[in-house]
Amino acid sequence: MGTDARQRRAHIVMPAELVEEIDAQVGPRRRSRFVQEAVEEKLRRQRRVEAFDGVVGSLKDVDIPGWETPEAAAQWVHDLRRHPEKLAEQLADRDQ
Repeated sequence: MGTDARQRRAHIVMPAELVEEIDAQVGPRRRSRFVQEAVEEKLRRQRRVEAFDGVVGSLKDVDIPGWETPEAAAQWVHDLRRHPEKLAEQLADRDQ
């Protein structure tokens, strides 16, 4: 497996037990791909956390019917998932 201009080698040190477990799962010839996918997944998760942190509390001063309590909001989401057409109706009513 060679590297092209879009790839770069990285020397990564990790516990031997972790390397052995990776090899047991995917084999030593697929280790790099496995680590790459794990890092990509972790970075996606980290970006989501950062995005969530950026909007936390942004609706605290907004009055949204049905969101008065956490329980009411959970029910609102549950109902919306069971009847998604209602969201379209709600949005259409709001825009008029």
